[in-house]
Amino acid sequence: MNIIMSITINYLLTTILITIAFWLPQLNTYTEKASPYECGFDPTEITRLPFSMKFFLIAITFLLFDLEIALLLPLPWALQTTNLNVTMWISIALIMILSLGLIYEWLQKGLEWTE
Repeated sequence: MNIIMSITINYLLTTILITIAFWLPQLNTYTEKASPYECGFDPTEITRLPFSMKFFLIAITFLLFDLEIALLLPLPWALQTTNLNVTMWISIALIMILSLGLIYEWLQKGLEWTE
């Protein structure tokens, strides 16, 4: 009975919040908000501004090393397995591949912001 009541309350609360989230912004519409640019200015120049490719490379590097942390996060729990040798070799191989990639990027000066 408790789980049915919990699911019902969660479903109702979610439905109410979604309804409010869609209904509330429509009450206060004005021309600046309805325009494609919500900041209030009219685009008179070209809308696409070029950005530095270094920024893109730094963002990709961050994502790669963030992925490394996500892959190595379950390692302490994996150390409790019976097949410890395979787990350690896979972890060491992953760390080595990512370390070699970092060294290569460092030598190619991919981590320097200024040119």
